[in-house]
Amino acid sequence: MNGWFDKHRSETAFLVTGSARLDYYRKGGDSLVGRFHYHRLHPLSLREAGCGVADLLRFGGFPEPFVKGQERFHRRWLREVSARILHDDLRDLERVREVTQLELLLHHLPACVGSPLSANSLGRLLQVSHASIERWLAMFERLYLVYRIEPFGAQRIRAVRKERKLYCWDWSRVAARGPRFENLVASHLLKYCHAIEDAEGHAMELRFIRDTDKREVDFVVIRDGRPEFAVECKTGEREPAPACRYFRERTDIPAFYQVHCGSRDEGDAWSGTRIVPFDRFCTELQLP
Repeated sequence: MNGWFDKHRSETAFLVTGSARLDYYRKGGDSLVGRFHYHRLHPLSLREAGCGVADLLRFGGFPEPFVKGQERFHRRWLREVSARILHDDLRDLERVREVTQLELLLHHLPACVGSPLSANSLGRLLQVSHASIERWLAMFERLYLVYRIEPFGAQRIRAVRKERKLYCWDWSRVAARGPRFENLVASHLLKYCHAIEDAEGHAMELRFIRDTDKREVDFVVIRDGRPEFAVECKTGEREPAPACRYFRERTDIPAFYQVHCGSRDEGDAWSGTRIVPFDRFCTELQLP
């Protein structure tokens, strides 16, 4: 294929799609620098699905269970995907033997969404070392089961440095409504970051703000080292979170949004905190 492309590059284009296995296979062999562009494919977003937040929250953003729209099918699909990853992909790509413990870890992780993740606590739960938990989490990340985001540090706040937060690529794995909505928002923002990074080449990051006094804002989007906006998630139409005002006064983040599942829309993201329905937020910021 390399020779064909080099000879006919002006008249030929290839679109190659695949699973997480491509991430493993593209690390070896001939260099393809200058011959291809890598784009990460995400679950369906609100704009792509053409539905309300409730429907996307219920069945997740993977096309098969979303289009089917049946609880029974969704439950079976989740079980079958987990089994295939644990017993096929991990065995073939990572050559692991601790399948039972990995299954327990995968079952527990959705309950960790929305809070700083402690590898030490997970290690005590599964009676394994901190190093084993980190290694297994890295495996799950490479197989697009979960992803983790880093804290955002600013000079005028006592920001946490080491804690990370974990989210599932399939937010429908998360049982509690509040964390599931936060996971859905995280996935949309990560998709926004990856789309800009893959298409335009900017260095994009998704982070969160948390200080040592446990004040927290759920997300900060960063472009080329500078924050673009911050987002706090609430399922209900509440008043602006006090943490938004606190961090707005002490950081150089230019805009703060508080997104929710209702219809209330008020405030100013640039001078205060804009309270806005999440679907409207996605439309106005042109999230993919």
